Amino acid sequence: MAMVGEQWVLVEMVQALYEAPAYHLILEGILILWIIRLLFSKTYKLQERSDLTAKEKEELIEEWQPEPLVPPVPKDHPALNYNIVSGPPGHKIVVNGKECINFASFNFLGLLDNARVKEAALASLKKYGVGTCGPRGFYGTFDVHLELEERLAKFMKTEEAIIYSYGFATIASAIPAYSKRGDIVFVDKAACFAIQKGLQASRSDIKLFEHNDMAHLECLLKEQEIEDQKNPRKARVTRRFIVVEGLYMNTGSICPLPELVKLKYKYKARIFLEESLSFGVLGEHGRGVTEHFGINIDDIDLISANMENSLASIGGFCCGRSFVIDHQRLSGQGYCFSASLPPLLAAAAIEALNIMEENPDIFQVLRKKCKQIHKALQGTYGLKVVGESFSPAFHLQLEESTGSRENDIKLLQRIVDQCMNRNIALTQAHYLEKEEKNLPLPSIRIVVTVEQTEKELEKAASTIKEAAQSILS
Repeated sequence: MAMVGEQWVLVEMVQALYEAPAYHLILEGILILWIIRLLFSKTYKLQERSDLTAKEKEELIEEWQPEPLVPPVPKDHPALNYNIVSGPPGHKIVVNGKECINFASFNFLGLLDNARVKEAALASLKKYGVGTCGPRGFYGTFDVHLELEERLAKFMKTEEAIIYSYGFATIASAIPAYSKRGDIVFVDKAACFAIQKGLQASRSDIKLFEHNDMAHLECLLKEQEIEDQKNPRKARVTRRFIVVEGLYMNTGSICPLPELVKLKYKYKARIFLEESLSFGVLGEHGRGVTEHFGINIDDIDLISANMENSLASIGGFCCGRSFVIDHQRLSGQGYCFSASLPPLLAAAAIEALNIMEENPDIFQVLRKKCKQIHKALQGTYGLKVVGESFSPAFHLQLEESTGSRENDIKLLQRIVDQCMNRNIALTQAHYLEKEEKNLPLPSIRIVVTVEQTEKELEKAASTIKEAAQSILS
């Protein structure tokens, strides 16, 4: 039976050949011949080898110049010629051996050199030692960490908080913990570098909107809504985030949070709010931009801030609902893989929170001083004031550029140096120019603290005006 079956198959194949059209047989023949050629022909030709003499080899080696590991950097680059600080960068700061009034450090509430804060840190140092030598999940969680997280959650009126050992890593770790490849993030063009690095790590689809331009943001959200209607299955698994800052580091301006919340609910997005500049500054009790606008804290999906400004410590924190924060304990890279915050810095932050809660008037004092110097600097020759009048960190930019960023920076540095010679410590805002998505214009950053007196604010404003007049006129 097997033989009969094989013969029948052979008969069918022959019959099929007879019935097949001529062009089909020709094509199959060509393909068969091509396959046979490929099997028996060499795919490459051996090049004739020419051996070099020892002398020729030495000459080639001498001529060869390796590419530099890094691009050449001029010796006068600011990063290689930094100012040296001696002592605490508090109200007064000693820079290169010269005592100046400090308008450069982000010590908004003047707690960096506070006696109570230092005593709390010293007591913690004696009890726990200097560092932790381990991440939070591996014997790096101390009772003082849990106390600080509880205090921060209570202060911000949220369910839970989580602390990081490095301020920059806080938002840079939080964003990729939630937003993944395929998700969509709508972000302000003026977002700080930490947010940019978080977005890069998330590998999400990034859509930039013009700075504080809610009409442009809504236009992007509408476009995405139309795209989602074309592919509803994909839309169901795509998450949408809006990432903004309370007070923008690069512009000193405040985000229009009430409008953002309306857009959030209208287009079903989540809001991530970075409050490193607004925490401990805005609001009746220093809770930030949500308190400033009277927005329900539950309307914001995640709030992050560093503890390196108002709290005068190190590290950062995120706060929000418990299920949101707990996810970071498993997915926040800066939390999972970095050594935890040294206990002495956690103790210092707790004591700083105590002072903030005991002295709520301190925030109003800070805003009053911000408005004073902001007003005093109006009309400075050749410079424009950029930022809100109540922002403790704002910018002075050239009214007219020289046409060269390098020359603009040199002009502003001459103003900074002249002010330094008259005992006013200022600094330019520095950026990684090749890394920034939207490089801000060169500027001098002015930082206001509660410790600066009215006379010192007047002196700083008049010194800056005189320096600008002499250099830019």
